[in-house]
Amino acid sequence: MQAEITTEHRWLERLLGDWDVSADAITGPPAQSTWTEHVRSLGGLWVVCEGRGLMPDGDKAETLMTLGYDPGRDRYVGTWVGSMMNYLWHYDGILEPTGNVLTLHCEGPDFEHEGKRLPYQDVITFIDDRHRTLTALVRKGDEWTKLMEMHYWRRG
Repeated sequence: MQAEITTEHRWLERLLGDWDVSADAITGPPAQSTWTEHVRSLGGLWVVCEGRGLMPDGDKAETLMTLGYDPGRDRYVGTWVGSMMNYLWHYDGILEPTGNVLTLHCEGPDFEHEGKRLPYQDVITFIDDRHRTLTALVRKGDEWTKLMEMHYWRRG
């Protein structure tokens, strides 16, 4: 049985390719990138995003994000893992009507209070086909707080 590839699955193709990643290059590709990401398709139903780079302390790190679409739930789904932590993040997301913003909801550890959990969001925003951002947010109480924002610039 082969799953049907839908319009929502095809949206994920926007992520395909090789990207330079920077926390501070907001007006153009970074002169020297400390992170790169390679995104490939898995049968047209999933994308696999493989990141490699340096942490702020200079240690090497790798990340792996999977994203797909679940037609039965009408939701984008996926996971994220990184070599810098031992937690598997599970995504549940919605694409905004503009088609440029995918908000991925998840729950994860409260790094300030061991054993507690908090709601998080990873928001992928396409500025254009060559530039996108990933903004990580955490909700403490009633407020969402930005943890980081990474800029992705398509190579080539």
